[in-house]
Amino acid sequence: MNDEFYIGWQDKSPPGIGKTVRRAVLLLLALAVLVPLMLAGAQRLIGRSVFEWGNRKMFSGILQITPYPHLLVRRPGQAGEQAKLSTYYLVAPWKFGLDREKLAPFAGEAVQLEGTLIYRGDQTMIEVQPDSVRKNSGTNAAVTAAFPVEPLGRQTLTGEIVDSKCFLGVMNPGQLTPHRACAIRCISGGIPPVLLVRQQNGPPLYFLLVSATGQPVNRQVLDLVAEPVEITGDVERQDGLLILRAAPATYRRL
Repeated sequence: MNDEFYIGWQDKSPPGIGKTVRRAVLLLLALAVLVPLMLAGAQRLIGRSVFEWGNRKMFSGILQITPYPHLLVRRPGQAGEQAKLSTYYLVAPWKFGLDREKLAPFAGEAVQLEGTLIYRGDQTMIEVQPDSVRKNSGTNAAVTAAFPVEPLGRQTLTGEIVDSKCFLGVMNPGQLTPHRACAIRCISGGIPPVLLVRQQNGPPLYFLLVSATGQPVNRQVLDLVAEPVEITGDVERQDGLLILRAAPATYRRL
């Protein structure tokens, strides 16, 4: 019988046992490296979102307050009434939206304002400094005279309701159950709610949520924030902005 036997106080283990131990140690070291890498690779990427905190800039454009305050800005190199425009959501500091009644005198007017840029992909937002909005005679308000609204028909969409401010850059990740409490506070404070639709073979889509008549729905959607939902409604495009019109009572939790 040639079975090897090792006693712990011996200086050196028998060749067969030593070889087995070395293989086991190498295997465990390899697993210690590969398993975390595999787990990390299986996680959903949170995406690149930016909040240029501390970097205030001046912005000029046309102020709109319906359904939520937003700024229409002529893209560089564009001119005339048919110029392409970029849409910037407008919000107040912290967890609040801008007061539409306070902004009513500026609705449809060329304005200048100071704020901090927030963005994710092609979605942009400005955190506006309080009382910085003022009329700007240097901007041509006529560019929005015939701002096109393109109906895209009635659609059924599945996604997650997120608060646009945190999701676009102020928090990362600003989505799913861990962010639910914060998202509810933001949306209840007036931050525009957005339906985030993740596509299998394409970039995510963002739909600004409004009622069937085009009014804000902040208070009506709080119970469904950060949960998978299905919404059937009329979709329209205003340049780069997708809007979903549907009565919140018809939203379906999945």
